Amino acid sequence: MKQIQQHLQSLRTLMRKHNIAAVIVPGTDPHASEYSPSHWKEREWISGFNGSAGTVVVTTTDAGLWTDSRYFLQAEEQLSDSGIRLFKDGLIETPSIETFLIETLAQGECVAVNAEMFSIAAINKLQNELQKHGINLNTEYDLLGEIWTNNRPSLPSEPIFCLPETYTGKSAKEKISNIRTQLKANTCNAVLYSGLDEVAWLFNIRGNDVDFNPVAIAYAFIDETEAYLFIDLKKLTAEVVAQLAKDGITPYDYSKITDFLSQLPNKTVLALDYNRINFALFRHAHCEKRQMPSAVIDAKSIKNEIELKGIRSAMIRDGVALTKFLKWLEENIGKNALTELSISEKLKKFRSEQQLFAGESFNTIAGYAAHGAIVHYAATTESDATLKPDNFLLLDSGGQYFDGTTDITRTIALGEPTAQQKTDFTLVLKGHIALAQAKFPYGTRGVQLDILARQYLWQHGLNYGHGTGHGVGHFLCVHEGPQNIRTDLNPTILKKGMLISNEPGLYRTNQYGIRTENLVTVIECEENEFGCFLAFETLTLCPIDKRSIYADMLSENEKQWLNAYHRTVFERIAPHLTDEERAWLKEKTAEL
Repeated sequence: MKQIQQHLQSLRTLMRKHNIAAVIVPGTDPHASEYSPSHWKEREWISGFNGSAGTVVVTTTDAGLWTDSRYFLQAEEQLSDSGIRLFKDGLIETPSIETFLIETLAQGECVAVNAEMFSIAAINKLQNELQKHGINLNTEYDLLGEIWTNNRPSLPSEPIFCLPETYTGKSAKEKISNIRTQLKANTCNAVLYSGLDEVAWLFNIRGNDVDFNPVAIAYAFIDETEAYLFIDLKKLTAEVVAQLAKDGITPYDYSKITDFLSQLPNKTVLALDYNRINFALFRHAHCEKRQMPSAVIDAKSIKNEIELKGIRSAMIRDGVALTKFLKWLEENIGKNALTELSISEKLKKFRSEQQLFAGESFNTIAGYAAHGAIVHYAATTESDATLKPDNFLLLDSGGQYFDGTTDITRTIALGEPTAQQKTDFTLVLKGHIALAQAKFPYGTRGVQLDILARQYLWQHGLNYGHGTGHGVGHFLCVHEGPQNIRTDLNPTILKKGMLISNEPGLYRTNQYGIRTENLVTVIECEENEFGCFLAFETLTLCPIDKRSIYADMLSENEKQWLNAYHRTVFERIAPHLTDEERAWLKEKTAEL
């Protein structure tokens, strides 16, 4: 905390030098990434908070962190004695950042932001709100860059590789051609992509620049005849250069992107996604600019048959690893010293033994007892709890495989669950089953289905603060848009081929957490005089802990779903197990 206070003091000294009244530090990077390379983790450096969502505001006398309910408990711990207050985003009594600034600052004072860290849309919105109250917005300074000079990590420089069409199902050349068709339809002749997952998907490249996400720091630019990849050229092997050339892609040095944009001819009509492209890039392009939602975001959210085949295969291998792990855990709990960190490493080892494994898809959340109530808990050497043969273990984990990305949560009873725990677990399970069985007409949005997962909890005056479902990439980011299932309004409709999570939960502070998560894909169900109806196919393969279920709380239909799901788990996983493991899985998937 002393170090954080020193960072704040250094920032405030610089603010006074430049006559800046407030600085906004978001938890993102120039590519609007959810997870950033260490070089760009400015919000974590200034506050100590390392959750994936949150923004810090520093004034000359005050400081606050805005984050959502997933991180309330974590933020309270990490901000303790830092001099930074927690603002619980989403609560009625919590002011927005704009409101806080308007109420705190006087007319004529100035708010500074790093233009690289904010999208065009975010800058426009912020500027409009502040100007109404006579407050100025300065986008010229990179104040954090001026003070964070000692021991700042460099940008990663590991080589990238090309993902074969046998996994992607479509060549980069074909994807680029589709983009050009859409540009023509929108009377644009060039487009810039900055999202690392967009560039990776579009050009069929993968890298290791960001923890857990197989992406490389890069930009993509496509016009009517050329396609350019802006990247650290040292990352390109001869094999990659040859494949890029085959797909009609020319590499450019990453640092030259602003020079390139500033030299575009005036006749160029450049398509930009204002929600993703950072304001600094926008400012450097002097040609005509037109707002156009990213065509890549939509295209990559709908998995083709080759991608879905790979994902189903990855689910089997992931299920094998999880089965081996759960059997090992059951046999060792109470007998050997197990901690949150040690079991996370053990699970990673089981996954690493599977073919095509390329790493974890996110940092495993192994939350024992009270830690399970912290939605995005991350065990540290200081917090690492020892597991005992009682209470719940919430285990949220995932794997990256060359043919697919997995994300699964299981809540495991390490001892005999209490009546309250069994009731809570069963209510969450009922919601999970209701969503898994959903049948809905084409045109349905995730927000219209969210209540299916929450209804049983609501009936008992219970709820959870996170979304029910997020999109998942194909050997890409474990959190992928534009689709989701949550209470927030989202205009994106669910379409055949989308991959999404089904993960209702319940969290009792200082007691335990419960979440049951499978990945599902949207499939066509039937078409009749009332239109086309869609449904979900559950892809994740892993038993659900029956010890925590009150069978009498389940309807016959719900029992049938659970039994059918467990039959599928056994049928697909059992052939890859030893006799002993197969017998264990047979018991865990026996009919309820």
